[in-house]
Parts: sequence; C-alpha cells; structure tokens
Amino acid sequence: MMRLTTAIFLILTFSFCEGNNSENIDEPKRGGNPIDWNAVANSSIHSLLDHYWNSRHHYFIYTNTGNKEFHYWPQAHALDVLLDAYQRTEEDSLVHYLKQWYDGVKQKNGGDFYNIYIDDMEWKALAMLRAYNTLGDDKFKTAARKLWEDIQTGWSDVAGGGIMWKKNTPHSKNACSNGPAAILAARLYQLENQETYLEWAKKIYKWEKETLVDPASGAVWDAAHVEDGEVNINKDWKFTYNQGTFIGAATELYEITGDSTYLEDAIKTADFTLNSLTDYSGRLLKDEGGGDGGLFKGIFVRYLTQLIQLSDLPASDRKRYVNFLEHNAETLWLEGTRKPAVLFGTHWATSPENEIDLTTQLSGAMLMEAAVFFSDKGYFEE
Repeated sequence: MMRLTTAIFLILTFSFCEGNNSENIDEPKRGGNPIDWNAVANSSIHSLLDHYWNSRHHYFIYTNTGNKEFHYWPQAHALDVLLDAYQRTEEDSLVHYLKQWYDGVKQKNGGDFYNIYIDDMEWKALAMLRAYNTLGDDKFKTAARKLWEDIQTGWSDVAGGGIMWKKNTPHSKNACSNGPAAILAARLYQLENQETYLEWAKKIYKWEKETLVDPASGAVWDAAHVEDGEVNINKDWKFTYNQGTFIGAATELYEITGDSTYLEDAIKTADFTLNSLTDYSGRLLKDEGGGDGGLFKGIFVRYLTQLIQLSDLPASDRKRYVNFLEHNAETLWLEGTRKPAVLFGTHWATSPENEIDLTTQLSGAMLMEAAVFFSDKGYFEE
C-alpha cells in the first residue's frame, strides 16, 4: 500500500478511533444484552495506541504513565495485536503503525533485531513473519529469516538438546525458548515448503516434550538446568505462556502432519491449564503479576484460540474452551477494566488502580481480539 500522507492518516485515524472509547459502549450485566465485542476490541486497540505508542520514535513505551523505557520482547506482541486489529478491521490507518513499528523498533534496538535473549528473538520473528503474510512486505520476511538463522545456534547437546534461553547461559534450556522456536520453524515450513524447517520443528518439539512436559498431566515445566553434569528440572514453575506455546507447537505440527499424537498433546496441556492454572474455581486464568508475567495469559489465549479452530478438535473440547474464554473476556471487560480509559489489570476480575505495564495491557487486548473473533464466528452462541 502507498504511504499515507499526514492529512489522510489523521482522517483515517479519527474515523477508526471515534466512538470506540468505552464511554460509548453499553455495558450489559450478565444475563442482559450481548456485549458488542467489535466495539470492545476497537476501544482496546485505541487505548493501546493512545497510552503506549511513542509517535515520535515509533515503538511502544512501557507504562501508561509515560515511562518511555524500551523493552524488547513486548514489541513483538504489540505488533501481533496491531495485526489482529488490522486483519479484523482492514483499516488502512493501522498500516501506518505497522510500517513505522519496523523502523522504530529496529532503530531503538541498535539498528537490527538481534538480542541476547533467544526466546525474545523468536517472538520478534513470529510477529514479523505474520506481518509479511499480512502485508506482503519482504523486509519482514527477510528479518524473520535472519533471526531464525541466529536462533538455530542456540541448539546444543546440553541436557540432551534444546535451544538455550540466553546466549550466555548454555546450561539453561527453557520452555520459553523451545515452544516458540518450534512454532516458528513450522510456520517457515508452511511458507517455504523446505523440509529442513519441518525437521527442526519436530526435533525441538520432541526434545521439549521428552524433557519439560509431565507425561501424566501435560504440564509444561519451565526449564532444565545442567549443573555438574546433572540435569535439574524446576517442576514448581508452571506458567500459562509455556503451556500456550507448547499447545501452539503441537497445533502447528498437527496441521502439517495429521499425526493425532500432536492433537492429543495439545488437549492434555490445555486441560491442565484450565484445571490447575486458574482461580475462582477454575473459571479465570490466574494472576501472574505485571512485568514479564503480565504477558503470560495473553500468549496462552492466542494459542488456545488457534487450537479451538482445528476442525478435528472434538466438539466437547471446543465448547469447553470457548466457554472458558468467553467467561474470561466477559469478566475482564465488566470487572477488570478501568474505564473510560480501557486499561486492563493483571487480575481479570479486578479493575486496576495504578499504572499498567505494556505487557499487562497486551494480554487484555489479546483476549478482547479473541472474543470478537469467536463472537463473529458464532462460537459464543453455541
């Protein structure tokens, strides 16, 4: 698309944002009129841009109170949310932000997209590959490929395989650096049909499943650490985002191979999450705090949403998962959102009073985009 002139951009931005503030949305009580999820999602993306977008340097700042500190990994998820909104609305005004994001984040990161945290590079590559698939702009695909080449160097025989979490921590192999890597390799295979990508996806997935997944419950443990030749696994740390990326990797590989084992793995881990990483009697994803933890629930929502869309998912499982997400979205909107600003809290049943981290806001935005998707498809009416 042609670059919008300033005047046209302002007109489009006004038309997109006008009327999307929560003040203009009827707020039904449970059992009342249905929530207008399109209006909610519009107010959510408008709030993200209004409170977190740095219009001068073209990246997302860290808090709604003006902390302009640059945090690398949330930028990828902010790009994903922009893409959610653009695919839903097809508003040309959003293309302006998508293109500015590339240059602004690259410059803020020192002129490239590389990082010492391998998992964070994986998130960047995933978001930029999706941007390429959406916009057809080759620079996003080129950047994603370059990151993939660097990500591969994190694989070693330490702990029997796996990709390290950080370039200077070769003895730490984490779920957060292997689940997204398997997803990325699978998507590169789907894009370019090169067998080596599929081999990587299967290899990474196999290592994670055999090393970091409880075969009984489907729980995904956080990391394997090697000390004095011994592999130690922290089985106490179970985070929603690690469950989400394992589900995502299993879903991608099932779509490619048709191997039912992958679907069974995804269902088992999804069920573990709904049974064990929730509060309010299993009806609400648990509060994992702000900071990095603020993004965890949103990542789980993104990949559970992908699983729900599989045509081979049993209808009873689909209904359970959809009902769970609908309840979480309704609770967050009616109880956990500060209005009229449309700011989301870390606990989705409690309206936030203090400053909101970008990570926390993004999780809420992901849930609202999932809600409008399922509402438009008629899933919430089943």
